[in-house]
Amino acid sequence: MKYATIIILLTLLIISFQPLIVSEETNTNDLPSFFSWRDIDGIDYSTPVKNQAPAPTCEAYALCASLETILQYETKDLYTPDLSETHLYFYAGGTFDAGYVNIIDAANYLMGHGVPDEGCYPDPHRPYDYPYTSLEGWENRTVKITEWGWVEPNNEAIKQALIDHGPLAACFYLYKDFNYYTDGIYKHKWGEVNSGHVMSIYGYDDGKQCWIIKNSWGKRWGDNGWIKMDYDSTLFADWYGENTGIMYIDGVYGNIEPDVPKVYIKSPKIYHSYLFGNKFYQILNNIPGIPEAASRIIGSITLEVSAENTEKIEFYVDDQYQTTDEAAPFEWATKLPKGSHTIETYAYDSDGDVSKDLLEVFVLL
Repeated sequence: MKYATIIILLTLLIISFQPLIVSEETNTNDLPSFFSWRDIDGIDYSTPVKNQAPAPTCEAYALCASLETILQYETKDLYTPDLSETHLYFYAGGTFDAGYVNIIDAANYLMGHGVPDEGCYPDPHRPYDYPYTSLEGWENRTVKITEWGWVEPNNEAIKQALIDHGPLAACFYLYKDFNYYTDGIYKHKWGEVNSGHVMSIYGYDDGKQCWIIKNSWGKRWGDNGWIKMDYDSTLFADWYGENTGIMYIDGVYGNIEPDVPKVYIKSPKIYHSYLFGNKFYQILNNIPGIPEAASRIIGSITLEVSAENTEKIEFYVDDQYQTTDEAAPFEWATKLPKGSHTIETYAYDSDGDVSKDLLEVFVLL
Protein backbone atom coordinates (compact mmCIF):
# COMPACT_ATOMS: atom_id res chain seq x y z
CA MET A 1 0.00 0.00 0.00
CA LYS A 2 2.87 2.27 0.88
CA TYR A 3 4.55 1.76 -2.50
CA ALA A 4 1.26 2.20 -4.37
CA THR A 5 0.78 5.57 -2.68
CA ILE A 6 4.26 6.68 -3.66
CA ILE A 7 3.70 5.66 -7.30
CA ILE A 8 0.39 7.56 -7.40
CA LEU A 9 2.03 10.69 -5.95
CA LEU A 10 4.89 10.53 -8.44
CA THR A 11 2.44 10.10 -11.32
CA LEU A 12 0.45 13.13 -10.20
CA LEU A 13 3.67 15.13 -9.84
CA ILE A 14 4.77 14.27 -13.38
CA ILE A 15 1.34 15.12 -14.79
CA SER A 16 1.35 18.43 -12.93
CA PHE A 17 4.55 19.48 -14.76
CA GLN A 18 3.20 18.78 -18.24
CA PRO A 19 1.39 22.13 -18.68
CA LEU A 20 4.61 23.99 -17.75
CA ILE A 21 6.55 22.21 -20.47
CA VAL A 22 3.84 22.81 -23.06
CA SER A 23 3.58 26.42 -21.99
CA GLU A 24 7.32 26.85 -22.48
CA GLU A 25 7.10 25.43 -25.99
CA THR A 26 4.07 27.59 -26.72
CA ASN A 27 5.94 30.72 -25.64
CA THR A 28 8.80 29.82 -27.97
CA ASN A 29 6.43 29.17 -30.85
CA ASP A 30 4.67 32.47 -30.15
CA LEU A 31 7.61 34.35 -31.65
CA PRO A 32 6.52 36.27 -34.76
CA SER A 33 7.24 34.55 -38.06
CA PHE A 34 9.02 37.69 -39.30
CA PHE A 35 11.05 40.29 -37.46
CA SER A 36 13.50 42.90 -38.70
CA TRP A 37 15.00 46.07 -37.27
CA ARG A 38 14.56 47.44 -40.77
CA ASP A 39 10.80 47.26 -40.32
CA ILE A 40 9.53 47.96 -36.80
CA ASP A 41 5.94 49.11 -37.39
CA GLY A 42 7.05 50.34 -40.79
CA ILE A 43 10.15 52.20 -39.52
CA ASP A 44 13.69 51.31 -40.61
CA TYR A 45 16.05 51.80 -37.66
CA SER A 46 19.17 50.68 -39.51
CA THR A 47 21.87 53.14 -40.55
CA PRO A 48 23.59 53.28 -43.97
CA VAL A 49 25.85 50.41 -45.04
CA LYS A 50 29.54 51.22 -44.65
CA ASN A 51 32.70 49.82 -46.19
CA GLN A 52 35.48 48.60 -43.89
CA ALA A 53 37.80 47.73 -46.79
CA PRO A 54 40.67 47.12 -46.96
CA ALA A 55 41.10 46.84 -43.17
CA PRO A 56 40.14 43.79 -41.03
CA THR A 57 37.90 45.83 -38.73
CA CYS A 58 34.68 43.80 -39.01
CA GLU A 59 34.20 43.29 -35.26
CA ALA A 60 34.10 47.05 -34.67
CA TYR A 61 31.86 47.64 -37.68
CA ALA A 62 29.33 45.01 -36.59
CA LEU A 63 29.19 46.30 -33.01
CA CYS A 64 28.80 49.92 -34.13
CA ALA A 65 26.08 48.97 -36.63
CA SER A 66 24.13 47.29 -33.84
CA LEU A 67 24.70 50.19 -31.47
CA GLU A 68 23.66 52.83 -34.03
CA THR A 69 20.35 51.04 -34.59
CA ILE A 70 19.70 50.69 -30.86
CA LEU A 71 20.38 54.42 -30.42
CA GLN A 72 17.77 55.32 -33.03
CA TYR A 73 15.21 52.93 -31.57
CA GLU A 74 15.73 54.10 -27.98
CA THR A 75 15.41 57.78 -28.94
CA LYS A 76 12.70 57.16 -31.57
CA ASP A 77 14.69 59.61 -33.70
CA LEU A 78 16.11 58.70 -37.11
CA TYR A 79 19.08 61.05 -36.78
CA THR A 80 21.54 58.68 -38.50
CA PRO A 81 24.16 58.29 -35.76
CA ASP A 82 27.63 57.60 -37.14
CA LEU A 83 30.06 56.04 -34.68
CA SER A 84 33.82 55.70 -35.08
CA GLU A 85 34.59 52.07 -35.83
CA THR A 86 38.29 52.83 -36.17
CA HIS A 87 38.40 54.35 -32.69
CA LEU A 88 36.76 51.26 -31.22
CA TYR A 89 39.09 48.96 -33.16
CA PHE A 90 42.38 50.56 -32.10
CA TYR A 91 41.52 51.79 -28.62
CA ALA A 92 40.17 48.35 -27.69
CA GLY A 93 43.50 46.80 -28.64
CA GLY A 94 43.04 45.79 -32.28
CA THR A 95 45.96 45.72 -34.69
CA PHE A 96 46.21 45.03 -38.39
CA ASP A 97 49.20 42.79 -37.76
CA ALA A 98 46.91 40.54 -35.71
CA GLY A 99 44.14 41.03 -38.27
CA TYR A 100 41.35 41.60 -35.77
CA VAL A 101 40.25 43.08 -32.47
CA ASN A 102 39.07 40.64 -29.80
CA ILE A 103 35.31 41.20 -29.79
CA ILE A 104 35.21 40.65 -26.02
CA ASP A 105 37.76 43.43 -25.55
CA ALA A 106 35.72 45.67 -27.86
CA ALA A 107 32.49 45.00 -25.94
CA ASN A 108 34.22 45.64 -22.62
CA TYR A 109 35.62 48.87 -24.05
CA LEU A 110 32.08 49.96 -24.93
CA MET A 111 31.12 49.39 -21.31
CA GLY A 112 34.14 51.12 -19.77
CA HIS A 113 34.89 53.95 -22.20
CA GLY A 114 32.32 54.02 -25.00
CA VAL A 115 32.80 55.00 -28.62
CA PRO A 116 32.70 58.57 -30.01
CA ASP A 117 31.16 59.80 -33.24
CA GLU A 118 32.96 59.37 -36.56
CA GLY A 119 34.02 63.01 -36.55
CA CYS A 120 36.50 62.23 -33.77
CA TYR A 121 38.30 59.52 -35.73
CA PRO A 122 37.26 58.91 -39.37
CA ASP A 123 38.32 55.67 -41.04
CA PRO A 124 41.41 56.23 -43.24
CA HIS A 125 40.91 52.81 -44.92
CA ARG A 126 44.49 51.71 -44.42
CA PRO A 127 45.34 47.98 -44.19
CA TYR A 128 48.31 48.52 -41.88
CA ASP A 129 49.12 49.83 -38.40
CA TYR A 130 49.96 53.52 -37.99
CA PRO A 131 50.08 56.12 -35.20
CA TYR A 132 46.51 56.89 -34.19
CA THR A 133 44.64 59.31 -31.97
CA SER A 134 41.13 60.71 -31.76
CA LEU A 135 40.38 64.42 -31.57
CA GLU A 136 40.93 66.07 -28.21
CA GLY A 137 37.78 65.88 -26.10
CA TRP A 138 36.48 62.67 -27.66
CA GLU A 139 35.72 61.36 -24.16
CA ASN A 140 32.81 63.84 -23.97
CA ARG A 141 31.28 62.57 -27.22
CA THR A 142 30.87 58.87 -26.44
CA VAL A 143 28.00 56.44 -26.07
CA LYS A 144 28.35 53.42 -23.80
CA ILE A 145 26.55 50.17 -22.99
CA THR A 146 25.72 48.66 -19.61
CA GLU A 147 25.96 45.01 -20.61
CA TRP A 148 26.80 42.46 -23.27
CA GLY A 149 26.48 38.70 -23.46
CA TRP A 150 26.49 35.59 -25.63
CA VAL A 151 23.44 34.13 -27.34
CA GLU A 152 23.18 30.36 -27.71
CA PRO A 153 23.61 29.40 -31.39
CA ASN A 154 20.11 27.99 -31.94
CA ASN A 155 17.37 29.58 -33.99
CA GLU A 156 14.88 30.27 -31.22
CA ALA A 157 17.45 31.82 -28.88
CA ILE A 158 18.78 34.05 -31.67
CA LYS A 159 15.27 35.20 -32.61
CA GLN A 160 14.39 36.01 -29.02
CA ALA A 161 17.65 37.91 -28.48
CA LEU A 162 17.02 39.96 -31.62
CA ILE A 163 13.65 41.03 -30.28
CA ASP A 164 14.84 41.62 -26.71
CA HIS A 165 18.16 43.37 -27.32
CA GLY A 166 18.54 44.59 -30.90
CA PRO A 167 20.80 43.59 -33.80
CA LEU A 168 23.41 40.97 -32.89
CA ALA A 169 27.12 40.93 -33.74
CA ALA A 170 27.77 37.40 -35.03
CA CYS A 171 30.97 35.56 -35.95
CA PHE A 172 30.91 33.47 -39.14
CA TYR A 173 33.12 31.19 -41.17
CA LEU A 174 33.13 32.48 -44.75
CA TYR A 175 33.33 30.07 -47.67
CA LYS A 176 34.48 31.14 -51.11
CA ASP A 177 30.96 31.21 -52.57
CA PHE A 178 29.95 33.86 -50.01
CA ASN A 179 32.04 36.43 -51.91
CA TYR A 180 29.85 35.98 -54.99
CA TYR A 181 26.49 36.53 -53.32
CA THR A 182 24.29 39.11 -55.06
CA ASP A 183 20.69 38.47 -54.02
CA GLY A 184 18.20 35.81 -52.92
CA ILE A 185 18.86 33.40 -50.06
CA TYR A 186 22.48 32.42 -49.53
CA LYS A 187 23.24 28.78 -48.70
CA HIS A 188 26.79 27.47 -48.81
CA LYS A 189 27.29 25.13 -51.78
CA TRP A 190 30.93 25.22 -52.85
CA GLY A 191 34.43 26.36 -52.00
CA GLU A 192 36.71 26.17 -49.00
CA VAL A 193 36.71 28.41 -45.95
CA ASN A 194 38.36 31.71 -46.86
CA SER A 195 38.34 33.47 -43.51
CA GLY A 196 36.35 34.43 -40.47
CA HIS A 197 34.09 37.46 -40.46
CA VAL A 198 31.73 39.36 -38.14
CA MET A 199 28.43 40.79 -39.33
CA SER A 200 25.29 42.17 -37.70
CA ILE A 201 22.11 40.06 -37.70
CA TYR A 202 19.10 42.37 -38.05
CA GLY A 203 16.21 39.97 -38.32
CA TYR A 204 14.72 36.73 -39.58
CA ASP A 205 12.03 35.47 -41.94
CA ASP A 206 10.45 32.08 -41.21
CA GLY A 207 8.61 32.20 -44.55
CA LYS A 208 11.91 32.30 -46.41
CA GLN A 209 13.81 30.41 -43.69
CA CYS A 210 16.57 32.99 -43.49
CA TRP A 211 18.41 35.53 -41.37
CA ILE A 212 18.55 39.18 -42.45
CA ILE A 213 22.16 40.36 -42.10
CA LYS A 214 24.02 43.65 -42.60
CA ASN A 215 27.57 43.39 -43.91
CA SER A 216 30.32 46.04 -43.92
CA TRP A 217 31.70 45.60 -47.43
CA GLY A 218 29.96 48.57 -49.00
CA LYS A 219 26.74 48.82 -51.01
CA ARG A 220 28.30 47.33 -54.15
CA TRP A 221 28.54 43.93 -52.48
CA GLY A 222 25.55 41.62 -52.09
CA ASP A 223 22.05 43.07 -52.05
CA ASN A 224 23.03 46.72 -51.55
CA GLY A 225 25.34 45.60 -48.76
CA TRP A 226 22.87 43.15 -47.16
CA ILE A 227 22.50 39.37 -47.28
CA LYS A 228 19.73 36.90 -46.53
CA MET A 229 21.31 33.73 -45.17
CA ASP A 230 19.54 30.37 -45.04
CA TYR A 231 18.84 28.98 -41.55
CA ASP A 232 20.57 25.73 -42.53
CA SER A 233 23.71 27.44 -43.80
CA THR A 234 24.43 29.70 -40.86
CA LEU A 235 28.09 29.06 -40.24
CA PHE A 236 28.40 30.54 -36.77
CA ALA A 237 31.93 30.46 -35.40
CA ASP A 238 32.65 29.84 -31.72
CA TRP A 239 36.12 31.38 -31.63
CA TYR A 240 35.85 32.32 -27.96
CA GLY A 241 34.69 28.97 -26.57
CA GLU A 242 31.57 26.82 -26.54
CA ASN A 243 28.31 28.68 -27.29
CA THR A 244 30.11 31.91 -28.12
CA GLY A 245 30.21 33.92 -31.31
CA ILE A 246 26.79 35.62 -31.27
CA MET A 247 26.83 38.71 -29.08
CA TYR A 248 24.11 41.03 -27.86
CA ILE A 249 24.67 44.51 -26.40
CA ASP A 250 22.22 46.48 -24.30
CA GLY A 251 21.69 49.51 -22.08
CA VAL A 252 22.91 52.43 -24.21
CA TYR A 253 23.59 55.79 -22.60
CA GLY A 254 25.91 58.78 -22.87
CA ASN A 255 26.16 61.67 -25.32
CA ILE A 256 23.60 60.19 -27.67
CA GLU A 257 23.52 63.04 -30.19
CA PRO A 258 26.51 65.36 -29.64
CA ASP A 259 25.98 68.96 -30.72
CA VAL A 260 29.06 69.11 -32.93
CA PRO A 261 29.75 69.61 -36.63
CA LYS A 262 29.34 66.75 -39.09
CA VAL A 263 31.63 66.66 -42.11
CA TYR A 264 32.10 64.16 -44.93
CA ILE A 265 34.23 64.29 -48.05
CA LYS A 266 31.74 63.44 -50.82
CA SER A 267 34.22 63.60 -53.68
CA PRO A 268 36.67 62.09 -54.38
CA LYS A 269 35.68 58.70 -52.95
CA ILE A 270 37.60 55.58 -51.99
CA TYR A 271 37.94 52.89 -54.67
CA HIS A 272 37.28 55.41 -57.45
CA SER A 273 39.45 56.91 -60.16
CA TYR A 274 39.15 60.47 -61.50
CA LEU A 275 40.22 61.50 -64.99
CA PHE A 276 40.11 65.31 -65.20
CA GLY A 277 37.14 65.30 -62.86
CA ASN A 278 35.27 62.36 -64.42
CA LYS A 279 34.59 59.53 -61.97
CA PHE A 280 35.07 55.78 -62.59
CA TYR A 281 35.02 52.69 -60.38
CA GLN A 282 38.47 51.22 -59.88
CA ILE A 283 39.08 47.96 -61.73
CA LEU A 284 42.50 46.94 -60.43
CA ASN A 285 42.87 47.49 -56.70
CA ASN A 286 46.14 45.78 -55.84
CA ILE A 287 48.78 47.79 -57.69
CA PRO A 288 52.20 47.93 -56.01
CA GLY A 289 53.05 51.38 -54.69
CA ILE A 290 49.42 52.63 -54.69
CA PRO A 291 47.31 52.44 -51.51
CA GLU A 292 44.46 50.03 -52.26
CA ALA A 293 41.51 52.22 -51.27
CA ALA A 294 43.02 55.57 -52.29
CA SER A 295 41.29 57.67 -54.94
CA ARG A 296 43.41 57.70 -58.09
CA ILE A 297 43.58 61.06 -59.78
CA ILE A 298 44.73 62.35 -63.15
CA GLY A 299 44.51 66.12 -63.52
CA SER A 300 42.93 68.63 -61.18
CA ILE A 301 40.24 67.69 -58.70
CA THR A 302 37.51 69.49 -56.77
CA LEU A 303 37.01 68.38 -53.20
CA GLU A 304 33.30 68.45 -52.42
CA VAL A 305 32.31 68.35 -48.76
CA SER A 306 28.97 67.70 -47.07
CA ALA A 307 28.68 69.47 -43.71
CA GLU A 308 26.10 70.18 -41.00
CA ASN A 309 26.21 72.57 -38.07
CA THR A 310 29.32 74.10 -39.59
CA GLU A 311 30.60 77.68 -39.81
CA LYS A 312 33.82 77.01 -41.69
CA ILE A 313 35.98 74.18 -43.05
CA GLU A 314 39.77 74.08 -43.17
CA PHE A 315 41.54 71.95 -45.77
CA TYR A 316 44.88 70.25 -45.11
CA VAL A 317 47.16 68.15 -47.32
CA ASP A 318 49.76 65.97 -45.63
CA ASP A 319 49.25 67.92 -42.36
CA GLN A 320 49.88 71.25 -44.11
CA TYR A 321 47.15 73.93 -44.04
CA GLN A 322 45.88 74.88 -47.52
CA THR A 323 42.74 77.01 -47.38
CA THR A 324 39.50 77.80 -45.55
CA ASP A 325 35.97 77.87 -46.93
CA GLU A 326 33.34 79.72 -44.88
CA ALA A 327 30.25 79.19 -47.01
CA ALA A 328 28.29 76.20 -48.31
CA PRO A 329 28.65 74.40 -50.61
CA PHE A 330 32.05 73.72 -49.07
CA GLU A 331 34.62 72.78 -51.71
CA TRP A 332 38.17 73.26 -52.83
CA ALA A 333 39.57 72.94 -56.36
CA THR A 334 43.23 71.97 -56.52
CA LYS A 335 45.97 70.28 -58.51
CA LEU A 336 48.12 68.11 -56.26
CA PRO A 337 51.66 66.93 -57.08
CA LYS A 338 52.23 63.32 -58.14
CA GLY A 339 52.29 60.67 -55.48
CA SER A 340 50.37 59.68 -52.36
CA HIS A 341 48.66 62.32 -50.20
CA THR A 342 46.34 62.50 -47.21
CA ILE A 343 43.61 65.15 -47.39
CA GLU A 344 41.95 66.26 -44.14
CA THR A 345 38.96 68.53 -43.58
CA TYR A 346 38.27 70.16 -40.21
CA ALA A 347 34.76 71.53 -39.63
CA TYR A 348 34.09 74.14 -36.91
CA ASP A 349 30.81 75.34 -35.45
CA SER A 350 30.11 78.70 -33.80
CA ASP A 351 31.16 77.33 -30.40
CA GLY A 352 34.54 76.17 -31.66
CA ASP A 353 33.66 72.46 -31.64
CA VAL A 354 35.47 70.52 -34.33
CA SER A 355 35.01 67.35 -36.36
CA LYS A 356 37.14 65.95 -39.14
CA ASP A 357 37.17 63.70 -42.17
CA LEU A 358 40.09 62.45 -44.20
CA LEU A 359 40.86 60.75 -47.47
CA GLU A 360 43.92 59.21 -49.08
CA VAL A 361 44.51 59.99 -52.74
CA PHE A 362 47.16 58.95 -55.25
CA VAL A 363 47.92 61.40 -58.02
CA LEU A 364 49.11 59.69 -61.19
CA LEU A 365 49.55 62.80 -63.36
